[in-house]
Amino acid sequence: MAEILNQKTGSVTIEPEVIAKCAGYAALDCFGIVGMATISVRDGLAKLLKGSSATKGVSVKIEEDNQLVIDFHVIVAYGVNIRTAVNNLIYTVKYKVEEYTSMKVRAINVYVEGVRVID
Repeated sequence: MAEILNQKTGSVTIEPEVIAKCAGYAALDCFGIVGMATISVRDGLAKLLKGSSATKGVSVKIEEDNQLVIDFHVIVAYGVNIRTAVNNLIYTVKYKVEEYTSMKVRAINVYVEGVRVID
């Protein structure tokens, strides 16, 4: 479902996929975040997604009042304080998405699906 923002000179339609990409790339720039994760239905294991598929670990819901709820499934780096990494992700994504879209972020939910040693 696309969302419409009314402006003086017309309207702007932003697809949730665009918001998910913006949020996903902002999250990948955060310290301690290795990548997005997807859960395999067959074996129940988290798999690391990289590159263009990184946004598959991001879900965006646009609520009736044009506010966003964003869910992340992430893998964090081993040895990094998880709370600090997640708080950084929430702050960074909220700031960047609101600047990019002019829409308010109501909530960001982060599900840590795994830990990975990075080289």
